[in-house]
Amino acid sequence: MSKHAPQVLLVNPWIVDFAAYDFWIKPLGLLTISRILKNAGCQTTLLDCLDRSHPILKSFNEFKELKFRSDGTGQFYKETIEKPFQLKDIPRQYSRYGLPFELVSRLLKSINHPDVILVTSAMTYWYPGVQQMIQLLKSIFPGVPVALGGIYATLCTDHAQETSGADRVISGEGEETVLNLIEEWTGWKSPSDPLNIIPLPDYSHYSRMTSAALLTSRGCPYQCPYCASHLLSKSTWRLASESVVEQIRNLYKEKCVTEFAFYDDALLVQKEVHLIPILKGVIKSDLPVHFHTPNGLHPKMIDETLSDLMVRSGFRTVRLSYETCNPLRQKKMGMKVSNSDLKRAVLLLRNAGMRSETIGSYVLMGLPDQPLSEVIESMLVVFGLGIRVSLASFSPIPGTKSWDEAVKAGLLAPDSDPLLTNNSVFPMRSESMTFNDFVEIGTLAAEGNRMVLKGQSPLTDPVFLKKAKKFSSK
Repeated sequence: MSKHAPQVLLVNPWIVDFAAYDFWIKPLGLLTISRILKNAGCQTTLLDCLDRSHPILKSFNEFKELKFRSDGTGQFYKETIEKPFQLKDIPRQYSRYGLPFELVSRLLKSINHPDVILVTSAMTYWYPGVQQMIQLLKSIFPGVPVALGGIYATLCTDHAQETSGADRVISGEGEETVLNLIEEWTGWKSPSDPLNIIPLPDYSHYSRMTSAALLTSRGCPYQCPYCASHLLSKSTWRLASESVVEQIRNLYKEKCVTEFAFYDDALLVQKEVHLIPILKGVIKSDLPVHFHTPNGLHPKMIDETLSDLMVRSGFRTVRLSYETCNPLRQKKMGMKVSNSDLKRAVLLLRNAGMRSETIGSYVLMGLPDQPLSEVIESMLVVFGLGIRVSLASFSPIPGTKSWDEAVKAGLLAPDSDPLLTNNSVFPMRSESMTFNDFVEIGTLAAEGNRMVLKGQSPLTDPVFLKKAKKFSSK
């Protein structure tokens, strides 16, 4: 048993999927644990396979300069790999996204030998990337214990324990568990209590950054049937507004970060004592930064004061949680939003000075009992407001009501392989949708978005409406 401060390797593995894009992705859970471990006295090293700014990429012979959009998003480097047999009938290319395998192997061989390795996981159907990473880690560091945490580990614990190759699978929030695990595996115990405050993510591991992800609160009062937020987070908390503003200020001054993405599940809940003070602090600091909301905002909670502060503080990507125009489904989802709520929120944001191309609304596609006509009608409502559609392909998450409904409908077996829930795969399990439908609806949404960006209305374009009408009876 080691008594020196342990060396802990933190790993964010590749994405393995049909498609992937960097919407300000950062391994927030892993970075938070890094801060806790440092506060406890451990030494930490991070390998983030999704770091598109990693300096080692420039040494790769096949590397082509990855393009960074002005908002900090962009495409990952990808390597085509063989599709798992469960996905062999999907006529799309399957790839490993992130740092090239060769460079990851080189990086791992160059770092200090770790005492413990912690691997995180995201989407449940990305687990092949987790398996590949753990296999590589064990080949380079034989005998070093590996723990797996994160979303996949929490939602598919049994599957992860059986197939991931990890020595331990951590389900749920890992802050306290990790310290106990390190003591168990190394015999080392922290001389201090690092858990007396909620820590901020540790961004010191990145030598270069174009964007940062922010998590200013945990928990959500809603329990939407398709969402696993309540399964992943048993605790609720909010960071003090002063600490959030200080984090933004420090990242701007120390790393020149100007693009910030809020990853809160319910950013607008109790906005008067949380988000509004944050935005006022940013405005007072006079920082030339921009904000993005990839997780979606609840339209019902947007008011005149908040709209004004969002515009003044620099919001550049606003995604509203709408999902569907169907009133019965809206009721089933807890009436968190209605058509009038969406219309009112868009009007308030525009009146505050936000450009239409900045605003988008999520529309769900592929729910177990959802006709394609509902998807099209919902898209038309959004386009009718002069904003863009963010089409979200439904993926059933184990433990949610929507998962139970999919199983009850015979679309999935209770013990289905997580690969079958891929959002490019599951919608085709319904008799109402073919692969061509799936592709055509996505293409239609993209065409409508291009019109919106040009200041045109898809609802006045006869060609667009003719294509949309094709799905009216499905």
